[in-house]
Order: sequence, then C-alpha cells, then structure tokens
Amino acid sequence: MPMNRRANVTGDSGMPAKNQRRIRSLETGGAILEAMAAARGPVKLRDLAEAVSVAPAQLHPYLVSLRAIRLVEQTEAGLYRLGPFALELGLSRLREQDAYNEAIARVGQLAEETRMMVALSVWGLHGVTIVHVKEGPSQIHANVRVGGGFMMTATATGRLFAAFYPNAKTEAAIERECRESAGAPGLSIDMVRYRSQVEEVRRRGFETTVDAPVPGVSAAAAPVFDYSGTMQLGVTVMGPTPLIDLRQDGPIISALLRFTEGLSRDLGYGAQSSDPAQ
Repeated sequence: MPMNRRANVTGDSGMPAKNQRRIRSLETGGAILEAMAAARGPVKLRDLAEAVSVAPAQLHPYLVSLRAIRLVEQTEAGLYRLGPFALELGLSRLREQDAYNEAIARVGQLAEETRMMVALSVWGLHGVTIVHVKEGPSQIHANVRVGGGFMMTATATGRLFAAFYPNAKTEAAIERECRESAGAPGLSIDMVRYRSQVEEVRRRGFETTVDAPVPGVSAAAAPVFDYSGTMQLGVTVMGPTPLIDLRQDGPIISALLRFTEGLSRDLGYGAQSSDPAQ
C-alpha cells in the first residue's frame, strides 16, 4: 500500500536540536502514527514497517503498546489504523484552533514576504467583510479598511467567496449586486461571463484582478479552509499594479498559496469529497 511520506525513526527527527533529554521511543511512536495518518486508511504491518524504515518484528511491540492506549486499532482483516483516542486528540486540537487568530498571528510574515498590503476577510451579515488589514511598504489608493467589504462581482475576493463559500449564503449578495447595477452605464454584469470566472477560480484555487475595481491597484486572493472543508477566510494580497507580479508561478501567488495552504492544513483541512460551495 503506498504511503504519502516516509518517516525514518532511527535518524534525525526533523526537530531543531536542543540541549534537552529526549525519549527516542516516543519519537518512534510519533513517526508510526504520522505514517498511519499519511496512509489515509488501514495498512498492512509490512507496509507500515517500510514507511517508517524498521523491521516488522521491531515495529510490532510499538503497535501493541499503541493499541493498549487506543491510539491504534486492528481490523478484523489484521490491518492497522488509527484508534479512537487518536480521534479524540485530533478533535481536541481542532477545537483549540481558530482560523482568525491563527491568521492574525501569521499575516505579518506574508506582508513582509510580499511587501504588499494583506487583508483578511470573512462572510458577514452584509457579505464579504474585511476583519484585518496589514499594511505593506507599497501604498495603494484604495479604501480598504476593517469593517469594509469587497464586492462579490467586481473583486478577486468576492469571486473567491462565490467559488468556495456555500452558495446558499452568497447567491443573495450576488443577485443584489446585479439588481443594483442593472441599467447603470458600464456597470451591468454579464452573468454568463461571471459564472465562468467563478468556475475558473474554483478550478485553480485562487483569483486575481488587474486594475479593478480600482485603477492602478491589483490583487490576488486565496481561501483558507477548516477541517470540515468549509471556507473560513479569504486572504487578499494587493498592491500597485506596476509592482505586484500576478503570474501564477510568480513570487506573490506562490507566497499567498503557501500561506493559505499551510494555514488550512494546520486547521485540519485535507482531501474533501464534497464541494464546499454546494
């Protein structure tokens, strides 16, 4: 059975070296649990032994002890999987996580890396609502402030929420903007084109805008998901158009996706079988 990652229990743990006494057997147990989590399902003893680079005979006593404390259980077919106590630990960790606080603690690093303004947004009573703004060294002439919002149809962040937030929440805001723009010169919304844009956002996982809706200001936005697959935050990097590189493989998009994917992963997000926008 293929594993997603290997853990060498006899070598360096990957942790920073410290002048503290360490219990190697606990680190070995952690490597075993990490490999089982990466397997995403019941695994054979020999496959688990290969993943952690130990002989099956050496691995078996660890599994006996892990079974005794319900971190591991054995199926009727003799395969091994994470046990109920592992689930309890995971849920306890997730209950302590908060997407907003975690993002606040990290957003300064993203602003420093990109040298751009970064805004965090959530879904509020009136649609996409800005809850935090971290200024960058590059000043922009745009009204981006805490408590303000992003339009659903004209901004990267709005289309991001349209793509990944539940449709039952976003459709009313989209329809309201369509009604308000109807008949206004140059503001009418082409819904066929808009729906196509939203589908493209869902496909590639982020959105960008160039000189819109404010001329001279461009932006990129990406979502943060929690363990249930629900979008919790939108993270938007924005700056002067001549200074912000929005190529998909450029430094801005790369830094943004590292940030959102890392935060989502720490919030428990993994492969989801359902579409959170439904």
